[in-house]
Amino acid sequence: MSSIFVGIGSNIEEPMDQLAIAYSYLRDHSLMQTLAASSVYLSSPQGPDDQPDFYNAVVRIHSIVQPMALLKILQEIESQMGRVRTRRWGERCIDLDLLLFDDLILHSDKLDIPHPRAHERRFVLDPLIELLGEAYALPGQGLLGQLRSRCSEQAIRVLCEFPE
Repeated sequence: MSSIFVGIGSNIEEPMDQLAIAYSYLRDHSLMQTLAASSVYLSSPQGPDDQPDFYNAVVRIHSIVQPMALLKILQEIESQMGRVRTRRWGERCIDLDLLLFDDLILHSDKLDIPHPRAHERRFVLDPLIELLGEAYALPGQGLLGQLRSRCSEQAIRVLCEFPE
């Protein structure tokens, strides 16, 4: 089974509830086993600033599913939860990002692993550090702790434990 890390984010329609619902979809999927969830972090939006702050977390799962099939599953969960893509980096009820898939480095027209902006976003790095530690090497990018120090100006705070 592969060790996979999925980013979960929301900033509209009761974000804490959205995170819990997304987690339940992952937990209950027959091809996945959820292992751990980070705390929930609150961060400013990375895109347009005329939207609410984001609630973010990372979930670690094990699965036999291959990366492209997992991407499809994540997109289906987003669709079932009512995600509508209105503008790039805009508000959303749910966002599921495939961050890491074992130590795989993959670049295709539909999927990049690790996530192409994971190394520059505190709302991804801090939860990953919580689950993996600062000394974990993000494939092709460097140690998580060093990567976090490069984006220390980004405002982020731990909000609470994950609502499983």
